[in-house]
Amino acid sequence: MSKPSATRVGVYTGQSLADYGFGPEHPFNNQRHEAFIQALKMQGLDTRIQHCEPVMAEASALERFHTPEYVARVRQLSLTGQGYVDYGDTPAFAGMYETTRSVVGSVLDAIAQILAGTLTRAFIPIAGLHHARRDGGAGFCIFNDCGVAIETLRQVHGIRCLAYVDIDAHHGDGVFYAFESDSDLCVVDFHEDGRYLYPGTGRPEENGLGPARGSKLNVPMPPGAGDAAILERWPEAEAFIREARPEFILLQCGADSLEGDPLTHLRYSEQAHAHVTRRLCRLADERCQGRLLALGGGGYNLHNIGRAWTAVVRALLGNEA
Repeated sequence: MSKPSATRVGVYTGQSLADYGFGPEHPFNNQRHEAFIQALKMQGLDTRIQHCEPVMAEASALERFHTPEYVARVRQLSLTGQGYVDYGDTPAFAGMYETTRSVVGSVLDAIAQILAGTLTRAFIPIAGLHHARRDGGAGFCIFNDCGVAIETLRQVHGIRCLAYVDIDAHHGDGVFYAFESDSDLCVVDFHEDGRYLYPGTGRPEENGLGPARGSKLNVPMPPGAGDAAILERWPEAEAFIREARPEFILLQCGADSLEGDPLTHLRYSEQAHAHVTRRLCRLADERCQGRLLALGGGGYNLHNIGRAWTAVVRALLGNEA
């Protein structure tokens, strides 16, 4: 399938997305959004994208993935800002219900615009919250926008075959196990070996259950692995995705896999993120009318956030960048 004549890349930023964070001392703080915007401007990429405002999701959209009981619990915790949505990593904060709905709603709006042809591709820096489970939060993630996106693509837009690619240093367990038995979701997850890093999952022998066996590819990387290691394994992953013949591709491109992140031990440069994004753009153009949505994910070194995510945006723009 030929590439669209003009690549329209939407980037979602705004205060309601910047508000997703857990305070200045927490690794997932509110400075991450601004770090990305400043890097985007410094590289002149802000003039080459379509600026998109955040959109708030309805509770009914959240419940495509999450249980009503959990959604109600988040709403209640949001009123007081006290307590945790998990066992101690993810503190509640006042207004978190609204700001997290903006994360999910922006992802769903991007999907709708890509499917309508208004955008060719899109990037949302404060998104990719891949640890939240259907019935609970985890690992700095309150609502799992990736999971809601997958369910929405199926339930609302009638798109069945999807690819979810995750290069965050942490295994995307909230997505993987929610769809472990789903044969129509191709998952490729590069992550630091779970023997050394939260959440401790994502072994290579975990490749799907029952009818979905063989539809998932976990690629644990040893601590210290750099660009050469992921580039060596990428052709296998790309062939795996191509074989699945997806109609839409989701990329979770966490910046915490870059060298110097305070929570992880991988040593990628931004060129790894650029390469993966470029290759997925090409595959999307060939297989699914260019439909590709990138989600920021983790990353706790502000300089690395700017480097990784501007590299992703530049790759999404293709020759126009």
